[in-house]
Amino acid sequence: MPGKIKIGFIGAGGIARPHAFAINSLKYYYRDAPEVSLVSVSSASVQSRESFAADFGFSKAVSPRQFFTDNEIDTVYILGPNSVHFDHFSEALKMPSIKRIYIEKPLCSGKDEEFKMTVLSARRPDVTIQAGFQYLFMTAVREAVNVWKSGVLGVPLHFEIKYFHGDYLQKSYRDKRANRLTPSPDGGAMADLGSHAISLAVAFLGNGLKVNEALKAGKFPDVDPYSDLFSLITLSDSETGAAGTLSASRIASGSGDTLSMEFYCTKGCLRFSSQNPDYLEYYLEETGTWTRKNTGSNYPGVTSFPSGHVPAGWLRAMIHAHYIFLTGNKEDVMPDIKHALEVQRIVREFSEIIKAKLP
Repeated sequence: MPGKIKIGFIGAGGIARPHAFAINSLKYYYRDAPEVSLVSVSSASVQSRESFAADFGFSKAVSPRQFFTDNEIDTVYILGPNSVHFDHFSEALKMPSIKRIYIEKPLCSGKDEEFKMTVLSARRPDVTIQAGFQYLFMTAVREAVNVWKSGVLGVPLHFEIKYFHGDYLQKSYRDKRANRLTPSPDGGAMADLGSHAISLAVAFLGNGLKVNEALKAGKFPDVDPYSDLFSLITLSDSETGAAGTLSASRIASGSGDTLSMEFYCTKGCLRFSSQNPDYLEYYLEETGTWTRKNTGSNYPGVTSFPSGHVPAGWLRAMIHAHYIFLTGNKEDVMPDIKHALEVQRIVREFSEIIKAKLP
């Protein structure tokens, strides 16, 4: 177990809040939770960083320039605007005390930055790097990985993965989040939502998935025509011959916020939906039966807070993601830099196809 971990946030916006919650909650869930110190938070906005520091217990609020020269920080969370993730990643790796970097998706903006991230991370194998794909840590998804790896489902044939919500139908919502409506690969539905779905595809099918086709739909006068509100890609796996579709929508009325996946294989199938986050369902041809397994909050070291049967949900998965990141423990599927860059490649290839089709 590491000594006291000294954490700095670069970014003090909406996504930073659940990360702060997760870190501050670790001690309630894990008896071996590491001791942490919230050293510094940085943002371009003085008001944002100072109010964030006061709300969540950070010792100081500083400018980005000051942040990256702080030799006390050994763990950096990159949570700023998508367009500066790569720059912040590069600066964090230069910090002499750096041991860990947690980076939100999308990682970067373009093929050149992907290559540079590969090179930079390879030069620092001593630094733990984890990306923000917390759906991999949902209990039902973790159990689905176990079923998949057991081989009982056979060889994959085809699949469908979707991540839908509808909030961007409202102009007031779009106005508040204009920085997320930039063109892919650092903005749009595929980068924001679809990257989580791609992460699941990579987790189950492995690296090297081929992007065969890409489509986008939906337009509003206030949205850049190169930004995707609904997006769809077709993927294929050369090793197994499996193929399927992956779609992301910000304009799916009535969908709430739903991530779902269905994998059909030679000996059965499995399916999961975040609308029922504590259940995994799978079917076996051999027995002709469906199994609906309640996974609850079945993380290692289950204690009375919470008991193992209680619902887990999105925030609980994020808490476990931070536990794994800060302790150095491992899961069956890790959203490390290789996983994250594979997701980023597919997002970028989607954007290249879309841009080639537009005038």
